[in-house]
Amino acid sequence: MLAVVSLVVALLALVLVAPLWRERLGRRTRDGEAPLPEDVLGLRQEVAALRAEGRQALKHLAIVRYDAFGDMGGHLSWTLAVADDAGDGVLLTSIHGRSDARSYAKTIKHWRCEVQLSPEEEQALGQLRR
Repeated sequence: MLAVVSLVVALLALVLVAPLWRERLGRRTRDGEAPLPEDVLGLRQEVAALRAEGRQALKHLAIVRYDAFGDMGGHLSWTLAVADDAGDGVLLTSIHGRSDARSYAKTIKHWRCEVQLSPEEEQALGQLRR
């Protein structure tokens, strides 16, 4: 189960970060390294760009495991919340039943979700802000 969650997070990160890396890869030299500015102003701009990229990274994470149905055990259902510093991200939920599992994705904007949330999703979103 943890491997599935890890794979989902990795794929989500690739989708969200790929445009940034494509832009950075375009500035590579022949040997594959990005050229560093040699002046102080250029270095300050590079540091500012790295800080801006860091704010967009999905670094806030919360997971809540639970039993979605009373007759099931093992906490096989889960909600994963990931967001950047601005509170923009996604809630991923998998509800495990006896015969099937259903998955849901809900967008988070500024630490809020426009769609109605389950109690477990509310819990994950609350843990995410800490």
